[in-house]
Amino acid sequence: TVPFISMLFLTLLLLFLALFPGAFNCCTRISDEIPKGILRRVEGFEMQKADGLCHLEAVILYIKGRKFCVCPRIRKVKKWMKNKLKIPGRKPHSRRQRRTEILKKKGKKV
Repeated sequence: TVPFISMLFLTLLLLFLALFPGAFNCCTRISDEIPKGILRRVEGFEMQKADGLCHLEAVILYIKGRKFCVCPRIRKVKKWMKNKLKIPGRKPHSRRQRRTEILKKKGKKV
């Protein structure tokens, strides 16, 4: 019966890991401050919401294969994330610039 129980336990554990892959990847503690140079070295980040399996709201910063959990309300972190999530767009040309380009294409003097 002992091998049966251990096999059952192992099967249930594997099933749990398959159904809830992030269960052991939650931040359990977060830092309320962040050293100056950390944000410059961040290779990636993700948000952890306080729902489901994880019970803490956090920003997970990945630096050289390590993860750092910080409070999402830190002013430096908010500003950094806002800059990272900004989508670069085209600068609108002024009317004069567009007119000059059109006239150059037609071969007229400006």
